Amino acid sequence: MLVHPWDAPADDAEWRAWLARHDFGQLAVNGLPGDPPWVQPAHFRYEAEPGPYGRVLLHLARPNPLWSALEADPRVLLSVVDDYVYVPGTWTAPEGAPAAHGTPTSYYAAVQLRCTARVVDDPAEKAELLNRQVAHFQPEGGTAPVVPGEVPFGRMLPGIRGLCLEVTEVRAKFKYAGNKPAGVRRRVADRLAERAGPGDLAARTHQLRRLASEE
Repeated sequence: MLVHPWDAPADDAEWRAWLARHDFGQLAVNGLPGDPPWVQPAHFRYEAEPGPYGRVLLHLARPNPLWSALEADPRVLLSVVDDYVYVPGTWTAPEGAPAAHGTPTSYYAAVQLRCTARVVDDPAEKAELLNRQVAHFQPEGGTAPVVPGEVPFGRMLPGIRGLCLEVTEVRAKFKYAGNKPAGVRRRVADRLAERAGPGDLAARTHQLRRLASEE
């Protein structure tokens, strides 16, 4: 992923805060020789510790075909993309130029985590991983904990395998026209508010937040 200087996060806190609110991504696993990569959509829990970049917890069904490739090469990439919108060229024209001269573009936020994967098969550790995931997605509780050998979920443990991903490198991008004049960016922000379609208000928030940080 290309990251121009004007699209880069201001600091680690920016991408960490975004990732804390975006917990569904695509796990890319190197294919076996002659095969393309495996790409698996999944919910995950990101934890800021241990290590400098933290770790990711998730689980997949045991029949998933990617396991042999993952065990052959534990280097993986987790890609998370959201807050994306299409921006018409008529919104982006330079001040004083015809609207038809504006360049259509995309806005989006993205975080890519390069990781080393460890497969979790121990029942107790797997149960803890699942309980940590549920605690993230369902902090209000209400679901019985996973306990090996106990109802209601203990008998289901053999049907899944856990994954603990140690994050070794992070590439983050907030592509919201950081290279354009402030006036153009504010005009686009106004148009996003008017359109108010899927993703528009989230993209507008990013644009205005990053504008404010420059002033």
